[in-house]
Amino acid sequence: MAGDAPYDPDQDPEERRVVRKGYRTLAKNVEEHQHNLNDYSAQQLTDHVKKADELFNKVKGPQEATLDSAFLLMASNMGAQKARAMKSGSGSFDIDDFVAKLVTFMGGAKQLNVDDDSDGEDTEGSGAPLEWDRIGRKALAKSRRVPAMGFMLGPLSIEQKKRTFTKRAKFEKDKADMRKPQEIKEEDIARAENETTKNVATLEALLGNEDGPVNLFEFVINPNDFAQSVENIFYLSFLIRDGKVALETQDDGQVVIYICQQPDDQDYILGLKKRQIVLEFDQATWKRAIEVFKITESKIPQRPPARTRLGDKWYG
Repeated sequence: MAGDAPYDPDQDPEERRVVRKGYRTLAKNVEEHQHNLNDYSAQQLTDHVKKADELFNKVKGPQEATLDSAFLLMASNMGAQKARAMKSGSGSFDIDDFVAKLVTFMGGAKQLNVDDDSDGEDTEGSGAPLEWDRIGRKALAKSRRVPAMGFMLGPLSIEQKKRTFTKRAKFEKDKADMRKPQEIKEEDIARAENETTKNVATLEALLGNEDGPVNLFEFVINPNDFAQSVENIFYLSFLIRDGKVALETQDDGQVVIYICQQPDDQDYILGLKKRQIVLEFDQATWKRAIEVFKITESKIPQRPPARTRLGDKWYG
């Protein structure tokens, strides 16, 4: 709900910006004192609410109205916190005493009559309802906003149930079953890098022995091992990245590779650009390529199964 002015989608943007900035400043001031109520007096909270009322008169859009609602909720929570922290003399704020005085103010004390012949027991009187109009008029003097409906969780004297926690028996692991994580050492990483360098050099030498361009799939595919076919593509990518091998698509659609002169910095200065491609290669593509190009043996020699060393153990 907007302020005194009606909804105006064409409101001056500068005016809207000032309103939003004002609400955010007020919210920041209240938020900074949420954990330190002693440094934030009730008068400061009242002043901030009055400033919010002044800003509310300029609210003409839903976004600014949302900021107003958010600040109102924050200020209400802050007021409730300060009320709970109030002290009267040497005692703190007593909710039961406050409710009793509130009921008396609304005429609740008149509903109870003491009968001298009832052995001192209280009996209900006329049963007239509380005069809520009296407290309503008091509230209207402090706020122009429409009160919203709320719900109470049972009577005011309800006691919140406390959850009881039972300690679980601590699970003791058998130390014999405990295993220390395997540690990867620098020599293990270096060994893997050396293996990659050796396989890349092998592919470069095999391509150097070819008479000319060779079909990409005929070169990298191992018809007996899909995993090693993927590894071959991986090793080939290093040669293409370094400019030692060129990849080209011919007029008939075939993708070929061949050894080329590695470019230097001057070539890139003259306009040579690097290009990257993503090659999708799954088992279906692997099987289809074997059928189309009639691949019966691998141009790249079969490598023994790779073994990975983690710590002091080897894994195949």
